[in-house]
Amino acid sequence: MGNCHCRDCQRATGSAFYPGVLFKETDFTLLQGEPAWYESSADRGHIMRRGFCSACGSPLFLINEASSGIRLLYAGSLDDPSLYKPQRDIYVASAQPWDIMDPDLPKFDAMPDMKRK
Repeated sequence: MGNCHCRDCQRATGSAFYPGVLFKETDFTLLQGEPAWYESSADRGHIMRRGFCSACGSPLFLINEASSGIRLLYAGSLDDPSLYKPQRDIYVASAQPWDIMDPDLPKFDAMPDMKRK
């Protein structure tokens, strides 16, 4: 789990960062409907797909083609968003000066090695 401060995530959320929960695609079940999709290129050139609720437009999850079998869920879409406990801040080089980050979280200027805890 972590907060992404890249410009793409800022634009997608309309905020300072994207709070994301990493999970295996096999652990995910969409209960109803089919998502709408938006595709863009990530900073390393891979395709990033953002899934939205096709009925209301709420952001649901991200899929990076470079991370096969992994999805990133928008923490705000959880039934209980208070369960979200970020473990890091990434792309802090793009963070907005008015964003107040938790000083206790590790900070990365770009994407860290995702195998790292």
